[in-house]
Amino acid sequence: MTRPGYGYDPPSPDQVLENVLEDVLQFLTCRSDRNAASLVCKSWYQAEALTRSDLFIGNCYAVAPRRATDRFRRVRSVLLKGKPRFADFGLMPFNWGAHSTRWLAAFADAYPCLERIYLKRMSITDYDLGLIANSFSSLKELTLVCCEGFGTSGLAVIASKCRQLRVLDLFEDEVNHDEVDWISCFPETRTCLESLTFDCVEFPINFTALEKLLARSPNLKKLRLNRFVSIEQLHRLLVRAPQLTHLGTASFSPSEAGQPPEQELDYRAAFAACKSLVCLSGFREIAPEYLPAIYPVCANLTSLNFSYANINAEHLRSVICHCHKLQTLWVLDTVGDEGLQAAAATCKDLRELRLFPIEVREDTEGFVSEVGLLAVSEGCRKLRSILYFCQRMTNAAVIAMSKNCPDLVVFRLCIMGRHRPDHVTNEPMDEGFGAIVMNCKKLTRLAVSGLLTDKAFAYIGKYGKLVRTLSVAFAGDTDMALKYVLEGCPKLQKLEVRDSPFGDSVLRAGLHHFYNMRFVWMSACKLTFPACGEIAREMPHLVVEVFTVQEVPVEEEDEFVDTLYMYRSLEGPRNDAPEYVRIL
Repeated sequence: MTRPGYGYDPPSPDQVLENVLEDVLQFLTCRSDRNAASLVCKSWYQAEALTRSDLFIGNCYAVAPRRATDRFRRVRSVLLKGKPRFADFGLMPFNWGAHSTRWLAAFADAYPCLERIYLKRMSITDYDLGLIANSFSSLKELTLVCCEGFGTSGLAVIASKCRQLRVLDLFEDEVNHDEVDWISCFPETRTCLESLTFDCVEFPINFTALEKLLARSPNLKKLRLNRFVSIEQLHRLLVRAPQLTHLGTASFSPSEAGQPPEQELDYRAAFAACKSLVCLSGFREIAPEYLPAIYPVCANLTSLNFSYANINAEHLRSVICHCHKLQTLWVLDTVGDEGLQAAAATCKDLRELRLFPIEVREDTEGFVSEVGLLAVSEGCRKLRSILYFCQRMTNAAVIAMSKNCPDLVVFRLCIMGRHRPDHVTNEPMDEGFGAIVMNCKKLTRLAVSGLLTDKAFAYIGKYGKLVRTLSVAFAGDTDMALKYVLEGCPKLQKLEVRDSPFGDSVLRAGLHHFYNMRFVWMSACKLTFPACGEIAREMPHLVVEVFTVQEVPVEEEDEFVDTLYMYRSLEGPRNDAPEYVRIL
């Protein structure tokens, strides 16, 4: 051992502390904890940056790519988001932005060993996919959610060049049909694929190539098929890949070229062989007489997604009565209150329920009501998250849910139609939503609707101390409503408002709060150009955009702003806005 003074320089105390700090910070996986640690002092800031392997960018315009890559140099996984959530509802103008090229180019220079890329609501071209394939030789996961602009040509490059790819998931993307057989481009040798999702691809794929791909992908656990894979072809895939744990099948009805009755395939036996199956989804085209085929796997299911399946209460009851382990359930409102009562009677471990409308109409009473909500709250006491579309609701049912399910983290009640009151008492829905924020102490996401007065928002401001995302539709009396929220909800990050009577004073009231928020979206409200311009001048690090959904230039002389989108940015205003987006 070399002694001090003989060619050995012991590390300084500061260096020892830095090494220890880096070792400790590696165990921090929560983003909020890491962000808090980076604010302690300069040395912690530097150490946190050096040990961060997962990079999350919630708004692609909030920071310059080079600023992010210069600070974080050892990243292996990136999650990048573009357009705000309202883009999913057609409330963003066409070609608004969120182009991924500049980000991917920066990642290619800084992170050649990148292993995971997750892009959401981004505009992606085939060139971008080629850049990914040629830049990241170690890429293992590529997930694209609600993205647009790319086609089968780009997918073919990914499939052929990313030899270590384990996950290729396409969720609700708009994929162009380039007439390229991308499924055939995967390596002809054994693959590393563990998850393949393409249910959003709206054109046929090469089934023979898919079948061969499964044969050389023994580690494949998750598979979601599009509607062009018939139920007969599904049977062949199940026989070949009984190891699946997650299955999405869009077509669950006999095709015109199906087997004759005397040669009917044994679908039930094929499902029974899949003993590891815990998640079923898809079912865009479903024949109820085929539902018994999935009975053998229902006992092990923890997730069931019928959100595209037009089935009634009887059909759901026949399946759900076997699903005692279910934790996640997505269904259409066609199941009615009776279907929800059946789910509540069986699914005692349910943690998440999403109930979608088969169509948005304001002139009907709908399929579900407070009866279904009440049944779920009484039967599913472990519920953590609920999304519920309906045409009528009562305060009593919402209050009961707040008491029966106090661990709710997400509560989104969407009463379709404008300003609908408690349909029994004809009173505003204030007390129901007030009970939710009072009794559900863990609530972080809330969506409100129906006839609401400022009193409901006063409740939110007083009790919603952990609320991070608030969505408001067709609600509120005066500007005081949002003032209560802005002044009373210290954790608020995202505020989404549409078709509500809020005006300029809301913007002025938020001056001391907007910098702490990720974004504010207000459409079809009563905001004027002068007030929006005032906010832009007083808050230079806040990007203030105004636009219309239609692709037409914004006229400054218009009295009211159609849509306001504000977000904090270290980069300043973007330079790729189309002409109908005006940055103040």
